[in-house]
Amino acid sequence: MKRLLWVFSVWMCVWGVAVAQTASRGTDEGPRQLWQLLDYVAVDYGGAVAKGAVVSESEYAEMRDFTANAVNQARSLPTHASKDAVVAAATKLQEAVTNKADEADVARLAHEAEALLIAAYPIPVAPKGLPDLKRGASLFQAQCASCHGAAGAGDGPLAARLDPPPIAFTDRERARSRSLMALYQVASQGVAGTSMPSFATLPDEDRWALAFFAGTLSYDSSMRERGEQLWKQDPAARKAFPDLAAVTTTTEAAAAGKIASEAARDITAFLRSQPEAASAAANAGGLTLSRTRLDESLAAIRKGDKPSATRLALSAYLDGFEPLEPSLGARNKALLTEVENGMLAYRSAITNDTLAQTEAAAQKLDYLFAEVEKELGGQAAEPLTTFLGSLTILLREGLEALLIVVGMIAFLKKADRPDVLRYVHGGWIAALAVGGLTWGIATYFVNISGASREVTEGLSSLFAALVLLSVGLWMHQKSAAGRWQAYLKEKLSSAMSKRSAWALFGLSFIAVYREVFETVLFYSALSADGNGNALLGGLGVGVALLAILTWVLLKTSARMPIGKFFSISSIMVAVLAVVLAGKGMAGLQEAGWLSATPIMAPRIDLLGVYPSAETVTAQVVVLAIALFGFVMNAYRARQLRHG
Repeated sequence: MKRLLWVFSVWMCVWGVAVAQTASRGTDEGPRQLWQLLDYVAVDYGGAVAKGAVVSESEYAEMRDFTANAVNQARSLPTHASKDAVVAAATKLQEAVTNKADEADVARLAHEAEALLIAAYPIPVAPKGLPDLKRGASLFQAQCASCHGAAGAGDGPLAARLDPPPIAFTDRERARSRSLMALYQVASQGVAGTSMPSFATLPDEDRWALAFFAGTLSYDSSMRERGEQLWKQDPAARKAFPDLAAVTTTTEAAAAGKIASEAARDITAFLRSQPEAASAAANAGGLTLSRTRLDESLAAIRKGDKPSATRLALSAYLDGFEPLEPSLGARNKALLTEVENGMLAYRSAITNDTLAQTEAAAQKLDYLFAEVEKELGGQAAEPLTTFLGSLTILLREGLEALLIVVGMIAFLKKADRPDVLRYVHGGWIAALAVGGLTWGIATYFVNISGASREVTEGLSSLFAALVLLSVGLWMHQKSAAGRWQAYLKEKLSSAMSKRSAWALFGLSFIAVYREVFETVLFYSALSADGNGNALLGGLGVGVALLAILTWVLLKTSARMPIGKFFSISSIMVAVLAVVLAGKGMAGLQEAGWLSATPIMAPRIDLLGVYPSAETVTAQVVVLAIALFGFVMNAYRARQLRHG
């Protein structure tokens, strides 16, 4: 048990360092402020200079001050390979303002600097889920209409008293150069020196909803209708807005540099009113990346370069398809399973099969990608789909952790050890807290990559399987000896607290955190459909069902004779070890740490059964060890009774 505690401590230290490094990389206050300065100049410079002449001394002085601050902020950015390019872009913008350059040139230079900044120092630039424009309209009337007017024309009842006056969101010229990200930042932080307050107390999704709604007020229904037709028919238009982040950061003026001016206006009008279209395009983008990597992998295998072919095949899964798994799993679990099996078969074919067989596996994958595109390419999921997805995800991920933790609680209650029980409770509570931290990191700082996710799940599953196997054999040994009552009274001394309590804490933590980790990522993806109430409803029902199941299990175990309890518990613990062994191996296979050899076997996620020789072999080995241990325990018990 001491050795298991040592392994757990090392694992936790490594994990803690990784989290600390991730959080430090997530610091984005400097880049965020610099982005605001650049965007402000891009939008408002036209009010200071026109045709090479200053039209407002105060605003021109502000533009010069902002660009000087932008250069200083750029120089203060953390070290990065692209930092010098950001500084140069900010300096070029400052020179253009000093020389009273044309408004279009200044806006272009500001947006170029923004693009370099975000590429080098990523900051959250889009909502995690689809914004609710109806909610945005309601908030606008409640919070903004008194100043900006009911239609956003800057003519609210309080407007005449304000200096400077509130902006008119209907002003087409200013709207061309204003991004949704800029509107979100203003809603979040307010505008110094004006009557515009900060709405930071509103939830993040409400501020995005406000930004999207305000961003639609300079467009009419005819523009939106033309934009919808262009979106369906013009590939160049779709290329200009590949995802939701592009919709929030690309201004109409910037889009006009890629497509025709009227097309940019109409597409912008359409996507700001129906952002789900861009979200569907992003799904298609993930599949496009998967197809590209698949083609590159085939090209490599045709040249005989198997290592490159394998690496590209893993990229097709981890970088292209894996981010789509939660959304697809909520809508069509069978199709998700087919694609995962197809990916496994293709990677195995690279290593073990002929070129013709490899090409056939790739062809099947391409067909499956087309089916996924049909499934995800339409509108956002219906609320019922989101509810069922939320419910099943929580039940599926929570059941294993529940069985392990409830088993430990029941065991310690039978042993009359409340002093050790608090370590178990501490473990699962800490896991939930760290899960919340993981959610925060994944939401506000970085995207957890597919490889990181699979490695974390794989290693934690194998660790839990190791601990459970040893615990199961130990429990069965005492059960077979038929001396549980005496053992609990005589042998479970205070030494247990010193030697084993932290190991129980570790097992409780690992069992719960590995499930929370995956649940966080699945829920993050499901939230993109925008059905927040349905998502929370599924979560609430799932929690209620798990709570009822916990109560039933604890009540049942309390009434069960102690010998029978530990005999059944030892079998259940061993079964869980077999399940987690399969899941752990599968996670490491999907991350590319282990090879995968397909076999004719069903895929049963609940039991950790996957159609690969490596996962099945691992489960068979764990099962064989458990059975051998049970047989030896029974044999020794008979020897003791007849000795």
